[in-house]
Amino acid sequence: MNSDKIKVIAMDLDGTLTQHKQHMSEDCRQTLINLSKRYKLMMVGAGQVYRIFNQMERFPIDIIGNYGLQYAKYNPETQDLDIIRDDTFPCDREKTEAIVTSFREKYGFTQYAGDNVEYHPSGCITFPVLGTKAQQADKLAFDPDRSKRRKIYNEVVEAFSDYCVFVGGSSSFDMAPKPYNKYYALDLY
Repeated sequence: MNSDKIKVIAMDLDGTLTQHKQHMSEDCRQTLINLSKRYKLMMVGAGQVYRIFNQMERFPIDIIGNYGLQYAKYNPETQDLDIIRDDTFPCDREKTEAIVTSFREKYGFTQYAGDNVEYHPSGCITFPVLGTKAQQADKLAFDPDRSKRRKIYNEVVEAFSDYCVFVGGSSSFDMAPKPYNKYYALDLY
């Protein structure tokens, strides 16, 4: 591999550099600092750009959020993000609630903490199998190898045909309006 041809290194945060909603380790942070001396770095995530930015403890990096519905450039002068794109799509909440409830009943996911569905301002949705207020330890223990969610993944994809569906986080399905996904977002960039 000719590293001189590499211009941008794009990466994911949750489940890659750290766990969902957890800060990066100091070793990871130092690795990013070292890489940033040679390459342009880009974070591509499922969450909103400011959630990612704050989770990274305001690390100086451009961020693609919500699978490409948001894009923010890091501004070194303000040490903050400049939002470049922030697209939103409508969501049929009644239909979404009915579909998620049917999955809960079919597969025994009826005990959950918080809300049945998480609705994001972008139009992305999350089916949090353990609910929106589940404890972090419970989420990490629920499906560490993703096998439980992979078993029903095709059914979820079929039920949410207007969305790109992802086995997300440690215990959820994330959905972005089609055609938004991380590959599409990077291609747009």
